Amino acid sequence: MLAAPELRAKRRLRLGPLWLQVLAGLVLGIALGVAAPHLAVAMRPLSDGFIRLIRTVLAPIVFATVVLGIARMGNLREVGRIGLKALVYFELVSTLSLLLSLAAADLLRPGAGMHVDPHRLDAGAISAYAATAQHHGAVAFLLGIIPDSLAGAFVSGNMLQVILIGVLLGVALVPLGSRAAPLLGLLDSLLAGLFGIVRLIMALAPLGTFGAIAFTIGRYGAASLLPLLRFTLEVWAVCAGFVLVVLGVIARLAGFSLWRLLRHLRTELLITLGTSSSEAVLAPLMLKLERLGCTREVVGLVVPAGYSFNADGTAIYLGMSALFIAQATGTDLSLSQQLVVLLVLMLTSKGSAGVAGAGFVTLAATLSAMHRIPLAGLVLLLGVDRFTNAARAATNVVGNAVATLVVARSEGALDSAGLRAGLDRPPAG
Repeated sequence: MLAAPELRAKRRLRLGPLWLQVLAGLVLGIALGVAAPHLAVAMRPLSDGFIRLIRTVLAPIVFATVVLGIARMGNLREVGRIGLKALVYFELVSTLSLLLSLAAADLLRPGAGMHVDPHRLDAGAISAYAATAQHHGAVAFLLGIIPDSLAGAFVSGNMLQVILIGVLLGVALVPLGSRAAPLLGLLDSLLAGLFGIVRLIMALAPLGTFGAIAFTIGRYGAASLLPLLRFTLEVWAVCAGFVLVVLGVIARLAGFSLWRLLRHLRTELLITLGTSSSEAVLAPLMLKLERLGCTREVVGLVVPAGYSFNADGTAIYLGMSALFIAQATGTDLSLSQQLVVLLVLMLTSKGSAGVAGAGFVTLAATLSAMHRIPLAGLVLLLGVDRFTNAARAATNVVGNAVATLVVARSEGALDSAGLRAGLDRPPAG
């Protein structure tokens, strides 16, 4: 009887590496969407099922990783130092991505010439987002981090609430010393089992990717999106430029090759592009960063926090979308008003974690706070949201991987030799 690793190796030999299977699912999904749109739309449950399976284990994985990371450091000052470094890095890079998005929108002017009358738009289509945005202020965000109960945070899957519980328990266990060892051992075993579940679920990634892209192409089609194709392509271009230039420079300064990191994460990036969900690869990303030489403690603190506070791709989308709506509706914005957009987005973009339709809700909250750009203009983005979401989700994944490696290196918690060897060696999946 073959052992588990041998079975996986035999399967990869027969079907090819996972990234190639995901790529095949992506291509087949596009082909089905073009050839048989009605059938393609029916493939959506494949994507929904895959993402639900991943989300099932996300909350306990994040919780166990945060608790173990803090408790095993044994030094709350070290925890605070790493957390502060991560938050400062997140804010600096996120602000840079917002500045880039506004500059790109001013230069490219994707909405110019559309001459849309906001009074003729169907505001009812975005009423749900607008209603949610009314409860999206700073106070509501801070109160939303506090769960109604311990179980409630896990049932709702609110990552910020799960992180808060994990931080509190980790901090409480530090003074207990050896008395906390049995619980930490249990959590360690639980985490190993959960990552085992993730590896099993990832075998379904090609099907999930196929279902997601087939539904997207079949539901929206290319022809109906031609008027907004320019905006979509420009969001992709700015996201790509941010990754290659900004994150590329940061990676070089930190002593590693961004291109090799992208190659190493190709499976996760293909899944993210296919499903338009960065959550789908949170657990595999954490595993790969550990294997690249980052300590579990740093990975456990930085990656979950980054998913909430380091959404570089989302920041680019928000900045470009706000100015796109202004240009499309003929709303002139002075430089000072654009700086107000920047300042408001710096606040509202940090409150999007754990909210359904987070990008739209955050954008609605921003426009509502400004009382300048017509809120009804959000309707213009409904048709292309799925396509732009793929670009911003992939950018978020790369941004958080780079952030984790940078923070780990600054803490001396990165095995440089292991990182070089890991990036030179093709990943197993």
